Formats: sequence, C-alpha cells, structure tokens
Amino acid sequence: MTNKMSKRPRLLPLVSMMLLASAATVTTVQASSHREAPYITSQPKVDGTDFYMFNSYEQGRDKWVTLIANYLPLQDAYGGPNYFSLDPNALYEIHIDNDGDAVEDITFQFRFKNNLADITVPVGGKDISIPIVNFIPKSATEPTLNVNEEFTVTVVRGPRRGASSSRLPITNASGGSSTFAKPVDNIGAATIPDYAGYAAKFVYNVNIPGCDMQARLFVGQRKDSFAVNLGETFDLINIAAPAVELLAGAESAENAKNDLADKNVTTLAMEVPKSCLTSGSDPVIGGWTTASVRQARLLNPKPQSNNTASKEGGAWTQVSRLGMPLVNEVIIGLKDKDKFNASQPKDDAQFADYVTNPSLPFLIEALFGTGAPTNFPRTDLVAAFLTGVPMLNQPANVQGAEMLRLNTSIDAKPAAMQERLGVLAMDTAGFPNGRRPGDDVVDIELRVAMGVLNASDSAVAPSGGLQFTDGVLQEATQFDNVFPYLTTPLSGSPDADARASTK
Repeated sequence: MTNKMSKRPRLLPLVSMMLLASAATVTTVQASSHREAPYITSQPKVDGTDFYMFNSYEQGRDKWVTLIANYLPLQDAYGGPNYFSLDPNALYEIHIDNDGDAVEDITFQFRFKNNLADITVPVGGKDISIPIVNFIPKSATEPTLNVNEEFTVTVVRGPRRGASSSRLPITNASGGSSTFAKPVDNIGAATIPDYAGYAAKFVYNVNIPGCDMQARLFVGQRKDSFAVNLGETFDLINIAAPAVELLAGAESAENAKNDLADKNVTTLAMEVPKSCLTSGSDPVIGGWTTASVRQARLLNPKPQSNNTASKEGGAWTQVSRLGMPLVNEVIIGLKDKDKFNASQPKDDAQFADYVTNPSLPFLIEALFGTGAPTNFPRTDLVAAFLTGVPMLNQPANVQGAEMLRLNTSIDAKPAAMQERLGVLAMDTAGFPNGRRPGDDVVDIELRVAMGVLNASDSAVAPSGGLQFTDGVLQEATQFDNVFPYLTTPLSGSPDADARASTK
C-alpha cells in the first residue's frame, strides 16, 4: 500500500452494486443519495436520499416488512421559520415488484396538504396574523401550530399510471379516516418540550385494502440515517484515513468525519405484512421509491394567500428515483443523471454500460495507484445490480433492473445480532438482502467495488484484499429497535438544562 493511499481512502459508497463470487458468497450495494443529479438540486422537497427495505426485527413483528423512503436532504434543525414540509404539489411513491418483471405491482402513493390556521394576536386594537408556524404550546406534547400538515396514502395495484389499475385509500384502523396528520419538525424545546413523546402519537395502525392484517404508518422528521464524509469524498476522495480496517473494528474512531451527523431528513415509513407484498410462492420482492411533479408550473406574480404562489398542472413527471441510491450519484455518467431519475426499472438496459464498465474503480486506481478489477465487462456485478443474487434474493423469473431486492423468507436478526457488513460477514438477513438502517453499506461497497469477492485472483482484483473503510461507523445500535427505527430528529434549540450545561 503506497503512502498516498494510506493518506486518502475513506471513500464514499462507491459502486451501488455487489458481486457474485460464488453461489454462497455474494452481495449488492446501496447507500445515501443527496443532490445526486443536476435538476434535483433545484427541487430539494422531492429529492430522495435513502431507501430501506428489510424484514422487521422489532420483537413480535416477524410477519412484516419495513419500507422506509427518506426525502429532503441536509435539513438543519434550526432551519426556520418555515422548516421542511413536503411538497403538496408532488406525488411521493414506494413501489413493489413481486414477480420479477421490473414493473411495479403494488405502489403506495403519498400526497400532502398544508393547512394554514392563521393564528392572530391583538396588536393595538387589530388582529394581526403571526409570522411563524408555531405558537405557545398547549403541553409538553401538544404544540400550537399555525400550519398543520396532513397526508393521504393510496395503494395502487397494477402499473401506477395504468387506467385499469385499482386505487384505494389506506385508512386509519382507529376511526377509519383516510387523512393522517403529520408531526411538525423538531422546532425546539420551547415549542415541543417532549418531541419523542409527541412524534410517537403519529405512528398509526392502518388498514390496507386487500390485506388481512393491519400495517403501520409513520411520516415525519427523523435524524438523517446515513453517515458519510461528503465534503472530502467529493473533493477527489481527499480523506486522510487508512485503506485497511482499524483495530478491533473501531472504524468510527477519532478519524471519522460524518458530514450528516447534524442533519435531519423527512421519512415515509410503512410496515406491511409480508403476505400483502409477495406473489404466489416466490418470497422475493423488489422495491424503489420515486417522486413526481406536475409537468407544468405557472408562477403567480400576485399571490393572495397561502399556497397560491404557483399553479401546477399536466401529467405527473418523475424527477427522482431511488432503489440502490448511489447508482445515480457515483455510477451514472453526469450527462445521464437526470435521465436516470426520470426512468423506470424496466428500461434499465440503456444504462448497462455503466454497470459492466464502471468508472469509479478507474478513478480510484488513478488517484491511489491501487489496481482496479480487470474483468471486463464486469459481469460479476450484473447479478447483484440488475437481477438479484442466485440462492439469496433473485426472483424465480427476473428481468434485469436496478432496485433493492429482499427475500422475505430469510429470518430477521435482532439488532444485537446484526453484522454491520451484512452478507460479507455471513449475515444473510442484511445487505444485500434488502437494507437495514445499520448495514454499513459504505464499507461494503468500497470493498466490493475494488474486488473483495475476487480477492483470491490477484490478476483480476489486485486490490481485492484491502479492507477499505470510510472511517464512519454504521451499525444497528445507532438506531431504535422498534418501528420506525430511525431516531428522533435533532432539535432546533435546546431545553433549559441543556443550555445551562453549555455555559
């Protein structure tokens, strides 16, 4: 290992794919996606950051699958006064393909609405509208809100835009309403002294038409669940850390620099019975999330009230897509990034060259002198990236397409037993068999991208034996052990005791 290499290789999750080395030794890849395509940088409210799909490991929930789609990246907790509501003019979707044909069979569609309460206060004999979204709280878990965000969820069976597809609302098991309240973001301790208790009231038991068991639903702000050194990584991997695993597995040690440690994100989370997601005897499902906006936008030069600054119309147009997220961020060429975000899995053959001849290993070799894998075309990547891995998570009848794939018949592991390196550490309940919050996909992707699964053949993978790490630890203990698993968002301001402790 060269001195230059020892200085700079804590890399971003490199290749959103993992290799098939043998029927028993395989993996696939995925990680976080923030501002990954030129157009989406102008539309942060519909920018998908992470997608998770895993067999639920909360005690007593072995018959359910958890689906988590995160949106609106890089939220600063202090980002008022409007904070981070989702776009009422957008359509957020989670798709499931349960027959391997690369076309969605089940879609969960989320729509949002902001309701202005228009709280006023008496000032000099006049009632004056307040300028912020919050007011004096009613209690520790009951804020007074000037804007109340609500949402609906529709289950679509069949192609999501198909005229013959069925479309039915998901309803609250308590009372039967099809409209759900979303918690406001964690503004701070004065507005919501007990945010964890407040947010817990927005976990709903719900009825999904066509399912004989209840599901669970939560939509709201969470602490960003991904960890990565974004700034230095995109400065040509300008990271001072070893390319070998640190002693005792302490990758998070003092060298780590997680640029997302102080950020929040908005989460759409569902826990759905396995029996409602699979088809026939095949236990494997594929999943991805998308966001779409209307094709036309007309700006209003004289908006008169809340939510009238523009008028949206026309067909839904997809602008964000995320299955194995870093595909677009570090695999797809810059000229095709917007094209990928607008594409559907069934058309992924158009992007095949980016998989079979990936450019990232070439860049790493050029920067650090480490030999990139030489087996072109990289057919070793195709199984995990496009088809799923035989004997792990490949559907019985499969068309190659990029998505996260999960074998729902493999038992989940409790958090304390999960291996952060997933299948690389012989934990078949983890990555690439879906993705759990604690799967350290950065380290997995780095090692696979540079040929860890072909490490025994130095001619094919000259750097395959290096234990690449980004130095930022990701493991199950960093998350909750119950739905929705992602942790309470960071607060915009501390409580009195925390403020006093900093003086």
